[in-house]
Amino acid sequence: MKSSHTAYSILDLALVSEGHSLKQTFNNSLALAQNAEQFGYTRFWLAEHHNAVNIGSSATSVLIGYVAEGTKTLRIGSGGIMLPNHSPLIVAEQFGTLGALYPNRIDLGLGRAPGTDRETAQAIRSDFMQAAHKFPEDLEAIQQYFSLDNAESKIRATVAEGVEVPIYILGSSTDSAHLAARKGLPYAFASHFATRHLEEALEIYRKEFQPSAVLSQPYVMAGVNIIIGETDNEAESFATSLIRMFLGIFTGKRDYMQPPTAMTQEYREIMEHPQVHQMLKYSFIGSKATVKSQIKSFLETNPVEELIAVTNIYDIQDRIRSYELFAEVMEELKKEI
Repeated sequence: MKSSHTAYSILDLALVSEGHSLKQTFNNSLALAQNAEQFGYTRFWLAEHHNAVNIGSSATSVLIGYVAEGTKTLRIGSGGIMLPNHSPLIVAEQFGTLGALYPNRIDLGLGRAPGTDRETAQAIRSDFMQAAHKFPEDLEAIQQYFSLDNAESKIRATVAEGVEVPIYILGSSTDSAHLAARKGLPYAFASHFATRHLEEALEIYRKEFQPSAVLSQPYVMAGVNIIIGETDNEAESFATSLIRMFLGIFTGKRDYMQPPTAMTQEYREIMEHPQVHQMLKYSFIGSKATVKSQIKSFLETNPVEELIAVTNIYDIQDRIRSYELFAEVMEELKKEI
């Protein structure tokens, strides 16, 4: 187990809870980041999603700037920017600007999925499928735009040249594992919802990894769903909001994040449905002691350099408290090794 060396971070979707305005939602993301800074988290990432009423992080780079301005030391970044939606030049300019404003604090996580449904992906970029196939080339273009060597090129992202913004490759299957390994870049796997290929992807990445100028050895981040309450029962109640959110995804009836209710037999049966159970396999729900045991077991099976926690809880204060308890879990595990 690598808990003695396992960093812990946050992936936030700027969840829009029922009855909350977008302004409240964005303020909640900032409040969460400010607390995370005090709790000892390494980084705070925001995810690009589109056409989902319960997710407010669609203008990801803008929200990153807002959160970075309101924090002091926490690394702020994208988990991730869905590169086929964007011009590599524009991404370099946006994150070069962020990197200049907040030196040594900005991360650029890149993924190749659309972060939305097919129709919306087409509305964002009509040639999305071709752009997705160009992901490796577009990645290289971004790296070139950030390089000082690009000063001699005809096309420049002048605000990015020489700015220190680490790039991370995101993946939910095995495809990006090969790319991250070949490029010698850190690799973040979306195991908070794409659980099936976690072990295979990490094995590929570590086996094929080639040291680079930015990374001498493999660096893996794994996403996990974390819901911690003062008791197991309280955590299970919080989790009903997550269950209803996923139910909305499966049925095509997305809605704002719903308030928690009591955990019922119906909800338990939904959690045990093969499709839901597979997607939420790495969901750790319970009291601090319960989740500590679950995390210890996960790390023994999947030794990673960093866990990035996703906590989908309706109320911001309950969400902050869950992240506080998770930080305590990680610190306690560190001392036990």
